[in-house]
Amino acid sequence: MTTRYIHDLRVKRLNRLYDERGNLCEILRRDDPIYRECFPDGFAQAYITHVDYHVVKGWHQHLKQKDHFFGVYGRAKVVLYDEREGSPTQGLINEIILTPERPLLVQIPERVWHGFMALSLEGAGILNFPTRVYDYADPDEYRRDPHTGGIPYSWAVKDR
Repeated sequence: MTTRYIHDLRVKRLNRLYDERGNLCEILRRDDPIYRECFPDGFAQAYITHVDYHVVKGWHQHLKQKDHFFGVYGRAKVVLYDEREGSPTQGLINEIILTPERPLLVQIPERVWHGFMALSLEGAGILNFPTRVYDYADPDEYRRDPHTGGIPYSWAVKDR
């Protein structure tokens, strides 16, 4: 894997504020530039998806939508693959670990394949702010098998 990010992928480190009562983490603010990118036409929708331990949800791709992932609970490995023809990072794979202890907001560009797997025994929860409302009649969602879908990536946890 590489530390070079896929073209148009944005990873924003968020602040978690602690005191004797607990903690607070701001995910999105209207005065943040990423908010305008997230909701160019106003708020679309938000949802939480849960993935069980060592289960892969992916590969997914959207042609007209950006996703914005935030790790709510557990640890999740998010993997992205740039297959976009003409992209300066075509063929690049990124792995990003989402965890509440190190909060990130990950903006996934249109047409970038992505999936995720829980690394925690309790599973993992990801909050997503997509830029478009899900259209049940005509979903902007394309899928590939996570293990045999032609993407050069193994979901096996690697011993280091």
